[in-house]
Amino acid sequence: MHGEYKIPGGKLVVVDVEAEDGVLRHVRVAGDFFLEPDEALDAVNRALEGAPADTDATGLAARIDAALPEGTVMYGLTSEGVGIAVRRALAHATDWTDYDWQLIHEAPQPPALHMALDEVLTAEVAAGRRPPTLRVWEWGSPAVIIGSFQSLRNEVDAGAAARHGIDVVRRISGGGAMFVATRRHYCLAA
Repeated sequence: MHGEYKIPGGKLVVVDVEAEDGVLRHVRVAGDFFLEPDEALDAVNRALEGAPADTDATGLAARIDAALPEGTVMYGLTSEGVGIAVRRALAHATDWTDYDWQLIHEAPQPPALHMALDEVLTAEVAAGRRPPTLRVWEWGSPAVIIGSFQSLRNEVDAGAAARHGIDVVRRISGGGAMFVATRRHYCLAA
């Protein structure tokens, strides 16, 4: 099994591993990171060998940290990042505890600003420049939000929206149209 994880602000870590009888076997960690001394990489592989396959990323990181030679320096790599790559290889990356989530909850904002923030935050998370983010939308005014590929003409009576002071904005994601008043909604950028 193969898993990859781009360390936010760091380098790519790649793990090839097998799971046999509920434990990790034939572990091989690689990537474009730097690790000193040279034998530290072997210590990482040995630390993961035989670990229970259901160990979470934090538990795998603890095993790695305990096995590293004294004075080990990691450049662009973290023990936690290796643990996440292992979990991805095992198809367990969807566990929410594998991520360092950031919560953003600001005062109500205009609909157009919300859509702009969604685009910027999604791009930043995708590029690895910020951690996965949960943002609470609080609307400063009512709006109709349409999906990126929806037809404005087919989904919204633009004249009626204008007469009632309802903004019409387009989001970067797909999906159907939705009407929001001044209440909370949640946006996930993972």
